[in-house]
Amino acid sequence: MISNYKNSDEYRRVIHSLIPGGAHTYSKGDDQFPILSPAAIAYGKGAYCWDIDGNKFLDTTMGLTSVSLGHAYEPVIERVKMELEKGVNFTRPSIIEKVMAEKFLSLVPQHDMIKFAKNGSTATTAAVKLARAYTGRKIVARPIDHPFYSYDDWFIGSTDCDFGITDETKQLTVTYKSDSIEEISNLFQKYPNQIACIISEPEKWNELEPDFYNKAIEIAHKNGALWIMDEMITGFKTDFPGSIKKFNAQPDMATWGKGIANGFSFCALTGKKEIMEYGGIKRFGERKLFLVSTTHGGETHSIAAGLATIDVFENFPVIAHNHSIGDYFITGVSNILEKKRLSDYFTLTGFNWSVGLIVKNINKEPCFYYRTLFMQEMIKRGILYQGILSPCFSHSFQDIDLMLNAFEESCDVFIKALEEGYEKYLIGESIKPVFRKFN
Repeated sequence: MISNYKNSDEYRRVIHSLIPGGAHTYSKGDDQFPILSPAAIAYGKGAYCWDIDGNKFLDTTMGLTSVSLGHAYEPVIERVKMELEKGVNFTRPSIIEKVMAEKFLSLVPQHDMIKFAKNGSTATTAAVKLARAYTGRKIVARPIDHPFYSYDDWFIGSTDCDFGITDETKQLTVTYKSDSIEEISNLFQKYPNQIACIISEPEKWNELEPDFYNKAIEIAHKNGALWIMDEMITGFKTDFPGSIKKFNAQPDMATWGKGIANGFSFCALTGKKEIMEYGGIKRFGERKLFLVSTTHGGETHSIAAGLATIDVFENFPVIAHNHSIGDYFITGVSNILEKKRLSDYFTLTGFNWSVGLIVKNINKEPCFYYRTLFMQEMIKRGILYQGILSPCFSHSFQDIDLMLNAFEESCDVFIKALEEGYEKYLIGESIKPVFRKFN
């Protein structure tokens, strides 16, 4: 049982006076973890990480799903080291940018051009900007049941965290239910000739019909709008390179990030030539669209990490392994919940490439207090768990056995908490939703 968080407690004491939110991603913030948890990580290797108190944890979310192969995965690290010896940023583009452009586009035959970025928000906002320029329209449509697309105004203004966003901007984003063809059609009736694009993750909570996306894209095109397939989460997870292949979909643009460079900062926007060229400099005499201009977008070592990651995916059964890990976990958890008679209090969500968990209270309603308690007990047993398993190539079935053993023991504490109240077992405050109006 892990109980020593002395250095973490000191870290927590000072970090919020240095960094707003205490982290550079809200999902890594202190309000997303129980107090009995590591405040900061010292290093990682494979499927494990060590905190600043020397505690060892099995990592289940793998850098917010960005680490698809494993921490400090040697073939990636070696390729990065080779590139570092040559320099990482120059006055003109590096040759490696052409190498990656050709390589990545070979994986996405639907698209002709690519633009690199350092984070997902930059890529999705660039896609929205292109759609508005291409169509001459203003409104963006996004699923109401998908949690995040960008920190930029067009998205954040449509969430509960809309403080600081103008009312005029908020009115330019509309929502629909992600798996509803009917709601997509209704949007175009409600906002005729106004919607520039629909942006949507291809898979999130529910299994979609194989032809769903091509039907949805056809509706968008019929009504003069573009379709942006956001593969930030699904890329290199649902399939290789992603759901665009799984569904044989034909979106106008796609955005990529997270696992495509095994945790290194490399994201991309791909799209059809007639759209992407709006962000170029060869449309002589026409208005210039300032698409993406980032000093670090062409950093050679991150691109090298992406090339090395692609190489591993092409030569080893990464997708099949990761899916089998997810299936093994789902079966194990289902058996535990049935044995413990807890099926009414826990619900598995998502897919074998990203397995989520809903934790409920005595009234069988989702509850942050009981979720925090369950996280606390898993972390105490050496499993760094936020209620999500994002399998990576370094996860073994033995690792999942350890996780399942911790899960079963945590269920025993959960049962006692149901009978006696969570207050007796939960130390500190409960976690909070990232998207909320008040701190």
